[in-house]
Amino acid sequence: MFFAPASWATFERGIEKEWLVTNGLGGFAAGTAIGAATRRYHGLLFAALNPPVERVLLLAALGEEISDGQESCRLDCHESWGGIYPEGYRYLQSFRLHPFPTFVYAWNGWLVEKTIFMVYGHNVTVIRYRAFGPEEGKLRLRLIPFVSYRHFHHTLRKNNWPFRREAEEAAVHLQPFTEGPWLHLYGYRARWQSWPGCWFEGMYYREEAARGLEPWEDHFLPGYFEGELAAGEEMAIIAAAEEWRELNPYLLQVREEKRLADLVEKTEVDDLFVHRLVLAADQFIVQRRSTGRRTIIAGYPWFSDWGRDAMIALPGLTLVTRRYEEAREILTTFADYCRDGLIPNSFPDDGSAPWYNTVDASLWYFYALQKYLSYTGDREFLRCLYPVLEEIVDSYINGTHYHIKMQPDGLIAAGAEGLQLTWMDAKVGEWVVTPRHGKPVEIAALWYNALMFMTYLSRIFATGRGDYYRQLAFRCRESFRRQFWEEEHGFLCDVVGDEGKDRSFRPNQLIAVFLPFSPLDRFAARQAVYQVGRRLYAVYGLRTLAREDPRYRGQYTGDRISRDGAYHQGTAWMWFLGLYVTCYRKVHNYSPASREVAERLLLPARAHLYEYGLGSMAEIFDGDFPHWPRGAFAQAWSVAEVLRAYVEDVLDRRP
Repeated sequence: MFFAPASWATFERGIEKEWLVTNGLGGFAAGTAIGAATRRYHGLLFAALNPPVERVLLLAALGEEISDGQESCRLDCHESWGGIYPEGYRYLQSFRLHPFPTFVYAWNGWLVEKTIFMVYGHNVTVIRYRAFGPEEGKLRLRLIPFVSYRHFHHTLRKNNWPFRREAEEAAVHLQPFTEGPWLHLYGYRARWQSWPGCWFEGMYYREEAARGLEPWEDHFLPGYFEGELAAGEEMAIIAAAEEWRELNPYLLQVREEKRLADLVEKTEVDDLFVHRLVLAADQFIVQRRSTGRRTIIAGYPWFSDWGRDAMIALPGLTLVTRRYEEAREILTTFADYCRDGLIPNSFPDDGSAPWYNTVDASLWYFYALQKYLSYTGDREFLRCLYPVLEEIVDSYINGTHYHIKMQPDGLIAAGAEGLQLTWMDAKVGEWVVTPRHGKPVEIAALWYNALMFMTYLSRIFATGRGDYYRQLAFRCRESFRRQFWEEEHGFLCDVVGDEGKDRSFRPNQLIAVFLPFSPLDRFAARQAVYQVGRRLYAVYGLRTLAREDPRYRGQYTGDRISRDGAYHQGTAWMWFLGLYVTCYRKVHNYSPASREVAERLLLPARAHLYEYGLGSMAEIFDGDFPHWPRGAFAQAWSVAEVLRAYVEDVLDRRP
């Protein structure tokens, strides 16, 4: 993945492309292709102090100055009170992501290459510099750390904190509070020089301003590292939230590249698109300290691990990629947190107890286990988790929190006015943007799928409850067809409630076709898929509301109220692209012609790897042309569903 100066002919074009590196703990580093920060979430070391949460920004950036003894030049780039200065992107010769962000600057006959990566399993970022140029002469490189101590959702302003500093010849250790985290900065072939302490004031974040949030931030400058480079030599800064002793950047980089290469090789698929998505998938699989097992980060830069997202993303991230051990750990993690039949909706960033305000996460858990079983044949693991599945089903039948309870017709009702329990959960103050209490269509479909899967498992494990689950499933299916299917129009209504039916045309109906056990007959499934493609397809995903609806909002922009008002009212979601591809093939009996359509439907996703979040997939897109990417620049279920659909439905590699 290579980019040349035409990609950043202007500052505005250069900041459109963002990169991300992660550490398997929830920590990350992120920025733009020209080095300028445009978000509060851009920085060189966001450490996850209680993996994968409690993330704090410790090192925001590096000021970079090079000198050949006669002239000097700044390579860094920032936007602040005074405009854009320095403009180091004007010296940027190339940028590539293979697999780590690598910048090459050209100045006075010299090339300076900078590579940024993190050490897997540690809150450690390495910024490695190498010089290429004339055999005679040397470059002097001065690197100024922009230090910040704050929660990753906040911003920091100049203050009088009594920073503790312990300086060495080639390192400095900083702590702003007596009990706060230490930032350890190590220089490789570089000397440290302290300053009394000053501040870079007024760094400006364009993306935060566009989102209606605080766009200004200050950073503490404690001093600088300095060293000389001859042609072929290197120097590095290692930023760590822990004491660190492995200081050779070359060996650290080789080890990280080997780990990623092994993940690609493990898939046994010779396809460049798959390889890039495998690398993207790895960024979301992280360690959860509270269980000692893996979990899935829903997206970068601002999400933690979410139950619903994790279950939907699990097949693409771990099964298609043959990471079965991680899949078992993730499924066990969420089983450990099951309470009263509910899988957590999300884990707060402060590490406190999870939130259970969801009706669908527990039902998607059955789907994730179905896919796991189909890929691995591991019945014994399912036997271990079977009591959890029984707890979920019994809780939904008898009733659990948030008014979740099976009704006499066999369907699940959930929520009440003011509660948002499905994935369409946007709410601003007391304004519920998409009220869906009652019987949402995807919950009914997920419930039927869960009951059918329990029928299957009960017979395998001889629990004696197989006929009971089968009868419940049949009742659910008959009620589903009678209440949701709109024969005259050929689609499924979105919600059935006490006050009637909500016939908003939304993509949720597609889930009823997608699941392994569908409550629809073949004719109805084909009609629904046709209508969804005709009315909701938006190149990179499916719109959340048909354009002819007066509530339709085609652009996801503005402040929080404007954005949340559009989030599920027309904004297109990429994870639904994978579902749509699979459903298209399914209703066309996996014909050769449907495979060709599937391949073409995923072509824009290939191009998207070179836009927005480089090497990854965005969370959402505008419903209107040209469908600009929005939201999180790297989203787990977007990557997972594109990868799963491509491997299963284009390459025809199904379990």
